[in-house]
Formats: sequence, structure tokens, C-alpha cells
Amino acid sequence: MSVRLKIALTILLAGLLTAIGVLLTVVLAFQRFEYESAYQRANAFLLRVAQQHPELLESHRRAPDQVAAFLRNLVLYEPDVRLYLLDAQGAVLAASGDVSLAPGYRVPMAPVRQAAGASPVTYVMGTDPADPAKPAVVAARPLRQQSIRPDAAVDGFLYFVCQPMPFSADRVATLRGTLAQPGLMMILLVVVGMAVLAAWVTATVTRPLARLTTAVSDVTRDGLDGPAPAAPLPALVQVPGTDARDEFGQLARGMQAMLQTLRSQWVTLRRLDHFRRESVSNLSHDLRSPLTATTACLETLDNRWAASAAQTPERAADHAMDRELIGVALRNTRNAARLVQAMGDLAQLDEPAFELRPEELALDDLLNDVAMRFAARAAAQGVTLTAQETALHARVDVELIERALANLVENSLKFTPTGGRITLQARQADGWLHLGVSDSGAGIAPADQPHLFDRFYQARHSAAPATGEGGKGLGLAIVKRIAELHGGTVGIDSREGTGTTVTLKLPASQPVLQ
Repeated sequence: MSVRLKIALTILLAGLLTAIGVLLTVVLAFQRFEYESAYQRANAFLLRVAQQHPELLESHRRAPDQVAAFLRNLVLYEPDVRLYLLDAQGAVLAASGDVSLAPGYRVPMAPVRQAAGASPVTYVMGTDPADPAKPAVVAARPLRQQSIRPDAAVDGFLYFVCQPMPFSADRVATLRGTLAQPGLMMILLVVVGMAVLAAWVTATVTRPLARLTTAVSDVTRDGLDGPAPAAPLPALVQVPGTDARDEFGQLARGMQAMLQTLRSQWVTLRRLDHFRRESVSNLSHDLRSPLTATTACLETLDNRWAASAAQTPERAADHAMDRELIGVALRNTRNAARLVQAMGDLAQLDEPAFELRPEELALDDLLNDVAMRFAARAAAQGVTLTAQETALHARVDVELIERALANLVENSLKFTPTGGRITLQARQADGWLHLGVSDSGAGIAPADQPHLFDRFYQARHSAAPATGEGGKGLGLAIVKRIAELHGGTVGIDSREGTGTTVTLKLPASQPVLQ
């Protein structure tokens, strides 16, 4: 949910709650007015009855039925009114209607005393004996046997109950007239005006935020390599009539300055990164030729020493020592050549302008080619190297995928002892193509597995048990980069003492062939 929508909904909800609050206030005030009016009317009625008929208690003692009929006649034309004659303890002596009460029923005296007291009150809510669960407006007037003495003890009460009537058409009309009063209309107009003002303020606030968000989204979409904004950010987010020194202007200028700084730094980093890749590529190219020549010279020298040792058996020990030194130099030179080659390959793969050259091929042919490439080396080490048959086709950069599989097989040969197995396999599942190399080698420690594809990372026990050579930390990094260029990933599953499986997970472009 956008900020604009949240603010709009908040204002709408606030306006509705305000309107409901005003209406409830008016309705409650109207109800209070009705209660006060009913209480005043009841007091006036009771005063008149008590003055005109002070002998009600005495009359009830002589003729209770006549007093009940008299009370009914007093409120004959008042359907919402009941009149009771109570004794001093609140017991009902007579009622204006047919009321069925339990023997000894007494009206709660607290409201009666409050209504009959000398202290003025706006209205009193009490109990109707005919419907005790429903509160009603009540009034009371004390009655005395010796009415000529105002200080005489109270012997009873004349109890007036006015039940609230449901909203009739007349009461609704009265309430509507109350709502139409100028004061209330003014309040409603103020509420509406505040809502309109709040909506305008919201639009004023959210419009620059929306423009600022659009500018940031453009940068997010295009990146720092994208085109610069057609206008500076302060202009993009400027609201007509808004002072340029306000908070939005400050925020826009700050973002513009930050964006310019980031663009400048990004250009510098790109330039340095390009220089680094170019330098590594050139250095790799320049070193490759002398290393190749050095390797050839060392191999030639080793062959000559071997021939010389055969011709002069008396110097066999000296020749053996010399050949061992030559072998060390030869291995180091070959390792250096492979390292230089790997660094040059990575620099080439990291180029932003590098493009894949995909072509469709049968994966069965690819796996067999890689297996045949290392067949002689595997046989020399006593390792069984096989490629599983598959009917899958794929559209990939053949040269790069072959390079990735070759790196994986080469790693497996380093760490698989004599009698072990290496298997190349391919399968398709869930729209992904899985190319894997499994071996039965020494396995990889769990602590090393998360870092194996990091550049120049070497495991704790990097010396290969099969060859004695150590890794340079670039072979698996190249595999990872090749997978990324194809839009895929690379994963590893390894257990120490059991073996390792490295899998390239690539987007499948071809269905499984039956």
C-alpha cells in the first residue's frame, strides 16, 4: 500500500469518526434534553398532585382500590408514564397499572431519596417496578400523614416513572430539526473544511514524494550505468509554489549530490576494474610464452639427462639427483603456467562485454569428449572414469561448459586415490539442467565447502593425495563464473571419506528426449 493511499485512508477514517462523534454527541444531547424535560414535567406533575391530594396515604388506608383507580385516571392519557404510591421503606402500595409484583417487593430507595431530596438535580434514573431491568427517568414526592407540618416524618412517596419511548416520527422530526440548527451546521462545515484542507496537504506532501520515488526507481532500474536524469532532481521534485529551501528541496539536493558522487565513484571503479582485467590479461599473455618455452627446455633437459644416465652408469646417482631437481622445476613451471592461464581466463570471463556463443548439442557427446580427454591420465592413476549415457540436448556455450567440466574432472583426479571412480552425469528436473561430476575421493571438510568457489581460496588440506599438488583456488571460481554467465548456479555435496559431487545447475532450453 502506497503512502498516498495510507494518508488518504487515514484522513477518510478520521473524517468518518469525527462525523460519527458529532452525530453521537448530538443524539446524546438530544436524549439528555428529553430526560431533563421529562424530569421537570414529572416534578411539576407530582407537586400539583401532592398539593391537591395530600390525603393519599390516608385514603389508601381506607380504600386501596379507589386510590389505584385514582392513580390510573391521573396518567390515563400518558402511555409512557407509571405512577406508584410507596410507603416510607419503598414498598409499593398502589400502582397506576396492572403490575404483578412479588410479595414484599420494594423499590430501591437511593434514586427515590435523590429525586425527593432538596438538592436540585438535572434528572434521576431509577427502577420501574413493572420492568426492573430497564432504567427509566424517575421523580418522587414525599408524603406525610400530618401534611400541615413540613418537618413531620415522611410516611410515603408518590413515585413517578417515565419510560423512554422509541423514536417515533415526531421525535425523528424533532431530532432532524435539531441537527439543522446553525451551530451544528457550522460544526459540520468546519469538519468538512478540515477534511478538504487535509486532503490538499496530503496531495502537496505525497506529490513530491512520488516524484522523488520515481527518480530513485529510475536509478534502481537503470543502475549507475544508466542515463543521467533529464533534469536535476530538485527540478524533478519541485512543487509549484513551494519554496526551494523547504525540506523536500533539501532532500532532493542531497539525493542529487549523492547520486553524482556515486556515479563519479562508479566510473572510477569501472575504469580501475577494466585496467585490472586488462593488465591481468596482458600479463597472462606475456607470461604464457616464456613459461611454455621454459617448460619445453626443462623437458628437453630431462630427456638428455636420462640418455646420459643410460650411457654412463657410474654417474647414475648424480644424474638421478639432477633429474629430481629438474622435475621439481618442471612441476613448478607447469603450475605457474596453469595459474597464468586461469587468471587470464577469469579476466576474460569478467569482462562486461563478454558474450556467450551458445549452440545446441547432445550432452552425451559432450560428456564422452570430456571423459576421453582425461582417460589416459585416469588410467595411469588407476581411476575409473565414465560418462553416463543421456538423451538430453542443451543450448550452451560448448567451449565454456567443456572447460567447466574439465576443471571438475581435473580436481576429482587430484583427490581420488587409486581404485576410485569418477562419473560424469546429466539430468533434467524442474526446468533445470543438472551437469555433475562425482568422485569417490577423500571428500571436503564442511568448514571449507562454503568457500570453495571463492577466488584464490585453498582448503586446509589442499595437497592432492593422488598427485601431491596443491590447488590455486581458481579452477572452481572459473566453474562458478561459467555457470553464472549461463544464468545458473553451482553446488557441492561432499562428505569426508566418502566422495564429492559438484553440480552445475543451468536453465534447461530443451525438453527431455525419449
